Amino acid sequence: MVTLLVSLVSFNPGAKENSVVIIDKFVPRNVRLANCNSSGKEFATAEKTINSFLRKWSIAGASVAISKDGKLIFARGFGYADTASMTETQPYSQFRIASISKLVTAIGIMKLREEHKLSLNDNVFGSDGILNDPYFSEPKDKRVYDITVAHLLSHEAGWTQRYGDQMFMPILIAEIMGIKPPVDTKTIVRFALDKRLHYTPGTGREYSNLGYSILGLIIEKLSGISYEEYCRQAILEPLGIYDMKIAGNLPSEKNPFEVTYYEPSGVVLKPSIYGTGELVTSSYGGNDIRALGGAGAWLATAPDLMRLLLAVDGYKTRPDILSDQSISFMTDNDNGFAPVGWKTTIFNGTWWRTGSFPGSTGMMKRQSDGISWVVLFNSSAWNGPEIYSYIDKMMYRVVSQIKPWPEYDLFSYSLPVPLKLTLNEYFNR
Repeated sequence: MVTLLVSLVSFNPGAKENSVVIIDKFVPRNVRLANCNSSGKEFATAEKTINSFLRKWSIAGASVAISKDGKLIFARGFGYADTASMTETQPYSQFRIASISKLVTAIGIMKLREEHKLSLNDNVFGSDGILNDPYFSEPKDKRVYDITVAHLLSHEAGWTQRYGDQMFMPILIAEIMGIKPPVDTKTIVRFALDKRLHYTPGTGREYSNLGYSILGLIIEKLSGISYEEYCRQAILEPLGIYDMKIAGNLPSEKNPFEVTYYEPSGVVLKPSIYGTGELVTSSYGGNDIRALGGAGAWLATAPDLMRLLLAVDGYKTRPDILSDQSISFMTDNDNGFAPVGWKTTIFNGTWWRTGSFPGSTGMMKRQSDGISWVVLFNSSAWNGPEIYSYIDKMMYRVVSQIKPWPEYDLFSYSLPVPLKLTLNEYFNR
């Protein structure tokens, strides 16, 4: 019999026995919690609320993490990571997080600023710009030369989605640019530079995936390594985050603990981004997740996103990875640029970030009372972005139903335990 030795972690402070979770590689400080870590009676009513929500909205699986005063007190999966195999969702299940990725990118840019590798007023294009590569020269609209890093961070660079989102038209771009699909991020940017801006940079604001994809290229240029590698070295690993990575497009590219994605029935199929002529779902081959880069390409677990949130929340309960000045720039609406990375930051100290693709939905929120939460789904709802208001209402109920609040911190309870699995057990986990 063939066996594999893998590292397993987790300790349940409320259980009589240690519990184990499989891990695909040995990594120091890599904490993978299991559902049994949050099985206390104080969560019973809250769990019923979450399960009811999943049934109402036909959500296959979800992962929820809740913290209070910097401590992770709840991390649990609900429903199924994969319905065919009846694999339960766990806290270590990985989800595409879509535009929540923008918070990672914004943190990366602010880290580069703190490392004195850029100024937020630096020009992006042109001979004196950061991306002064010949490939990006001679834009059709000379106002492109006025775009600064700050304009990209705040969605003020001059692009809109008036004629569609540049990041989601790969077949058209490949045809116009005269190349074979799929198209990469740089090709999409070049395509955009061959068009006129919709407004003068700094004079308006409209949500732009393209702008954050460009920020990913800036991180690569100034760090000298890939966008993913810089974020891993400068942000994620220093926080003890080892399970975030750039997502793939196809089922064959799934990571070991990645969920399966489910779209509402009757969705319209799209041409494959690979130019095969095949009609596919947006979740698997209809959208190019990798090409989004800094705008939406990350894969993450709910506990890891909580680690990230708590590292930029401005509270003193845990050390922040950015300076107070950087966090203020990202969240203080009076400076004319915020929210940066976040979707919304309001004056009472409540901030949130959302993200969605066909087949996945996510939301994370920092409340002014010291409570924060992360919710990830492997399904998309029929009403699209409107579901965020319902998620918010659900989590308001969930938080109010946790009684009493635990005193422990799940981030502090981790004990590596060796376990042997058969090869069959490993690949069917």
